[in-house]
Amino acid sequence: MLRHGVECMSMGFFLEESSPVIWRGPMVAGLIQQFLRDCAWGDLDILLVDLPPGTGDAQLTLAQEVRLDGAVVVTTPQEVAVRDVERGISMFTKVGVPILAVVENMSSFHCPGCGQPEALFGHGAGRRLAERVGAPVTIEIPLEAQVGELADRGQPIVAAQPQSPAALALSSAAATLATLLGLELPVRRELPA
Repeated sequence: MLRHGVECMSMGFFLEESSPVIWRGPMVAGLIQQFLRDCAWGDLDILLVDLPPGTGDAQLTLAQEVRLDGAVVVTTPQEVAVRDVERGISMFTKVGVPILAVVENMSSFHCPGCGQPEALFGHGAGRRLAERVGAPVTIEIPLEAQVGELADRGQPIVAAQPQSPAALALSSAAATLATLLGLELPVRRELPA
């Protein structure tokens, strides 16, 4: 399925809106294999796989099925979240997958009135984690209500509000990761609908 110029596939495309996905390991592994082998991806610059948090079957299957250039791990500033992400990093390290970047989501909140950033949940845990594990890149994404509101309508914030703090951070992160991977991706002023 093509959305905003990006090929995408999701289990969610096959489910009714309120249907849960209650699958054991072999079924998850089979779905990942099917998405990797049976989808007509076309000519991709990069294949990005958004995995659930943790160290489960999805992560292990992906690491075993394809050669991964690296993992981008996402945390929030709270130390309890960082500890969970460290377990995921440890799993990727044990299977030979380098950690490319640590993303600290909700790193700050930009006050709509004054525009000043406020660290509602703490700040810097992602950077400290990246330093501990030797990740070359730390990405900080600010908390913005519009990200979720727009996503609910199927609109990425980078397309709908490209000058917002979150959109600028996400665009910068994509460019940094592309450079790190040796990709020369075209810069788009506007994303296709």
